[in-house]
Amino acid sequence: MRSATASARRVLTRPTRTCSHIRFASSVAGGNPSPCTRYTAVTHPEDANSVSPAVKELLDRSAAYVLPVYARPPFVLSKGKGVHVWDTEGREYLDFCAGIAVNALGHADEGVVKVMTEEAATILHTSNAFHHPWAGKLAELLVTLTQRDGGLGWAPGSEPRASGAKVFFANSGTEANEGALKVARLVGKVRGGDAKHELVCFAHAFHGRSLGALSVTPNAKYQKPFAPLIPGVRVGTLNVHEGLEALVTENTAAVIVEPVQGEGGIHGAHPEWLRTLRKRCDEVGAVLIYDEIQCGLYRTGTLWAHSSVPADAHPDIITMAKPLANGYPIGAVLMRDAVAQHMSVGTHGTTFGGSPLACALGHHVLSRVSAPAFVAQVRDTAAHLRARLAQTAAWFPQLLEPEVRGRGLILGLGFRDAAHPGKVVGLARERGVLLLTAGQDAVRLVPSLNIERAAVDKAVDVIESCLHVLQNQ
Repeated sequence: MRSATASARRVLTRPTRTCSHIRFASSVAGGNPSPCTRYTAVTHPEDANSVSPAVKELLDRSAAYVLPVYARPPFVLSKGKGVHVWDTEGREYLDFCAGIAVNALGHADEGVVKVMTEEAATILHTSNAFHHPWAGKLAELLVTLTQRDGGLGWAPGSEPRASGAKVFFANSGTEANEGALKVARLVGKVRGGDAKHELVCFAHAFHGRSLGALSVTPNAKYQKPFAPLIPGVRVGTLNVHEGLEALVTENTAAVIVEPVQGEGGIHGAHPEWLRTLRKRCDEVGAVLIYDEIQCGLYRTGTLWAHSSVPADAHPDIITMAKPLANGYPIGAVLMRDAVAQHMSVGTHGTTFGGSPLACALGHHVLSRVSAPAFVAQVRDTAAHLRARLAQTAAWFPQLLEPEVRGRGLILGLGFRDAAHPGKVVGLARERGVLLLTAGQDAVRLVPSLNIERAAVDKAVDVIESCLHVLQNQ
């Protein structure tokens, strides 16, 4: 009986067609733009009466046995394909989260599945007690692409060479940041003795939840329950030049910063500020770490978010993870030889990091997303998304900040009321689009890198409809 009622509800709440993807182009060109209101009705209800007994059983099992550290909506995802996912009730969602900026090639990509199947059937795990072919291949690709596209001190178009940087493979972004901080601490001791151990981070940063990474994630909500954390951490403000000399001192071992802050609200570091920060690190011998876990690997339209800034603003270490293997766990630390030379056998390690399967998948994914035609498509789609969001912000000035945050396909809509981003994410989900919040005042858009314009238009149409609903509540 419930399923019949739910089916009837879905029919009754199906939205009328009051706009289309052509609507945007024609309405703007005609000089009479108006936001989409096609998706004002709920099509994917989440109220208690809409949860089927089968879904409730799955949710209850999770509640009984899984540590309750996540706030999740009351449905269960069962499959995905491309930029869409489906729940166990057969409801389809447009995924504009991409596993929190992870699924660069979308869900169930045939190439990824093929590599995973073949490598898992060949050799899955070796530990790092032995060599395997894929770690060296992926490390080489990371270094040569950085030389080609710019980063870590190389200007775009640099000639590939077999030296200049080294890679350490881990299992996640948090592990990559922990590894980078360890390397920097060791280098600090070499350069300045035990006193050179302090770390510098910046407000609104997010670098992970393990103790070291958490210590440089200055968010009281995350830190307070686990205090005291690592001592000697100083916190600055992104893009503020004043006070950098007092912040970064002779006792600073490392400075860690996201070129585009993701979790903290989609805030970009200004190139000139990064150059000043680099100069100050050089003056005191501090290691400069760019956390590109969310903004790197072509999400901004270039290999690294810092690829487009001058080489004298580049870091000593880059950390990465999320999209590298399209959802299979992997992280990596890419560092200049001047830093890597201080590491030796036993100074760091991992059991699972850099496995044959992880590295084979990473090599496949990176080979595809680095192809010039693919990068050009990312840039084109990103420009279209940004233009749509800019128009959306202009239509809802009472709700939204005028400027779209971020670059490429890591974009944010800033809200004037901090209570609204969560509401819009919930409203969009009830209309079949999955979004994320960022910081306290933004909705984050980090879709798969191969997202197409039609999907972008659908997502923004739904966002506009949700803003219309919110504005009229």
